[in-house]
Amino acid sequence: MSLEIVMTVFVFLMTMLVIFWRPNGMNEAWPASVGAAIILLLGIVSREDILDIISKIGGASITIMATIVMAVILESFGFFHWSAARLVSLSKGSGPRLYWNIQLLCFLMTLLFNNDGSILITTPILILLLKNLRLKPHQQIPYLLSGALIATASSAPIGVSNIVNLIALKIVHMSLYMHTAMMFVPATLGLLFMSCLMYLVVRNKLPKKLPHSANEIEESFFTKQFHPLKTGVNVETKRQRTKFMLKILLFVFVIRCLLFVASYVSVPIELVAVLGSLVLLIWRWYHLRTNPIDILKKTPWHILIFAFSMYVIIYGLHNIGLTELLVQICEPIVNQGLFQASFIMGGLVSILSNVFNNHPALMIGTITLTEMGLEPITLKTIYLANIIGSDMGSLLLPIGTLASLIWMNILRANKLNVTWKDYLSLSLMVVPPTTIVTLLLLFYWVQLVFA
Repeated sequence: MSLEIVMTVFVFLMTMLVIFWRPNGMNEAWPASVGAAIILLLGIVSREDILDIISKIGGASITIMATIVMAVILESFGFFHWSAARLVSLSKGSGPRLYWNIQLLCFLMTLLFNNDGSILITTPILILLLKNLRLKPHQQIPYLLSGALIATASSAPIGVSNIVNLIALKIVHMSLYMHTAMMFVPATLGLLFMSCLMYLVVRNKLPKKLPHSANEIEESFFTKQFHPLKTGVNVETKRQRTKFMLKILLFVFVIRCLLFVASYVSVPIELVAVLGSLVLLIWRWYHLRTNPIDILKKTPWHILIFAFSMYVIIYGLHNIGLTELLVQICEPIVNQGLFQASFIMGGLVSILSNVFNNHPALMIGTITLTEMGLEPITLKTIYLANIIGSDMGSLLLPIGTLASLIWMNILRANKLNVTWKDYLSLSLMVVPPTTIVTLLLLFYWVQLVFA
């Protein structure tokens, strides 16, 4: 075994170890960038490889960051407090009804933004809501856990809801339109199955009745931040606030739809995403009279560094022969048939995601598929099986996705203690069956519609 192979594998393993360990709350972009720098200094990844990486991740990264900027802007409009108050109001004092409202909120936020943006939006909303309701810690955990799992898994139905999905789409030359046509129905049904299964597991831990405190949540924010004499924003009543928020959400929804139109007519989707975030930024400046610089400071730009650095490391593994080895192992399995291939590859990516995080797992799995010379429909179906493993199967452990790492960091920052035991008590019960059911649904949906 050459020194080059040993060093590349060592750098990869050490990078993943530090990302999971996060000493002193270290941002995951730091170990990833250090690992990528070592790979580049060793000459394992060439200048031509770097240009190829930029071409693959550039558009996806811009699209994701633009949608995250939209999510950050929503916070400044008071969306978190407004949503928390609406959740309590719609739940009508019922703990189980609150569960289902949270599930719907998390699903919609991921579809409107992306899994990382959804976690950045929904987790603070839930923390604000649960603290305001003064629920006991053991009553808060089911809501926090189930919300995080569904928010992260909801990136599967549409490719634009996850940066790693978007990057992989570029590799397999698949449009957002085609991804949605093949994946939306089976993945959404899989998510419904997941929500129902989670409810069966946690229903006895949910409070039967909730204290009523919606007004406290809403008024505490809007009285201070949105007084008309201070900002000129006419959102003094609940009705006006709701109308204002619905306008913003409608705008985000329209931009989301335009992304698919752009993909269908071969217009770069990042142009639409950037235009949408700029319009929303101007809208915010007009209403709040605040400098947009604060939004730029709040945006987690480190996600770009993380994605680029991880891709450099994965390219290093590819260049030393990892994907060639995986092709030799997986090709006989793939040749047995689409059913076996979907389950084996989806399962493999699930395992790799939980061990190494879904970013490198899906990248390795996707590059491996492109080396097999598969028929287009077979390639796309097995790729979507990989997506299910990456977006759903990866949730077995709290270190399986970047979104779950962000979620854990937000909880720690708010002094909320959700242990691995708490997490596994739910994930072990729901993630494996959900992954299997969704893979089955994908296979039969493809056979029904696209065969």
